[in-house]
Amino acid sequence: MKPKRRHAESSSAPLIESIRARILHEDSAVIILDKPAGLAVHRGPRGGASLEDWLPALQQGKRHLPQPAHRLDTDTAGCLALGRTKPSIAALNRLFAEGLARKTYWAVLIAPPPAETGFCEAPLLKISSKALGWRIVVDAAGQSARTEWRLLGQDGLLTAVELTPRTGRTHQLRAHMAHLGCPILGDARYGGGEGAMHLLARALLLPGIAAEAPIPPHMRQALARCGLS
Repeated sequence: MKPKRRHAESSSAPLIESIRARILHEDSAVIILDKPAGLAVHRGPRGGASLEDWLPALQQGKRHLPQPAHRLDTDTAGCLALGRTKPSIAALNRLFAEGLARKTYWAVLIAPPPAETGFCEAPLLKISSKALGWRIVVDAAGQSARTEWRLLGQDGLLTAVELTPRTGRTHQLRAHMAHLGCPILGDARYGGGEGAMHLLARALLLPGIAAEAPIPPHMRQALARCGLS
């Protein structure tokens, strides 16, 4: 039995190291992780890989598994904050609930926004149909939502923007950009076409903590076309 245990530990070591290599910030209370695109934060009803599979590798001697303090869509890459203790999880939850955590995203759009800078303030409502499943739409009956944008670069076909959500609604950035007529590249649900979604949680600013995620491989070419690297 001992050789089998050593083999299991040895075979899991590269995975643990690859997970820990994605840590952007770590202290006794908080981890900020560079979540890869395609990894769900929570395990869905149909199973499949999720961030929950990674939590034991991030525990590092703490009594409790770290827990995410906010959401990132499965196909969104970048900064994700996790609390390492019950008090830190509660503190992070308060920061996000009170809008004291500043999140900045980079996105590539299939059309330019209405101006170089601006904001979209439009209420968002979750709807569902048998044909299309659930999605978020702009509707007066929805929750208030505000997204600010700033143009970063463009190449005539694609446009790179910085997006700052001032509220934290589900699919907010995706639905707001689609509402403006400039969906995010690769966001098939909201009109951005097929392929990988070009949305990155680029930076996260918390009291005393600042983290920045690197550009993921699937976004490098499009961003380079827009003059960013």
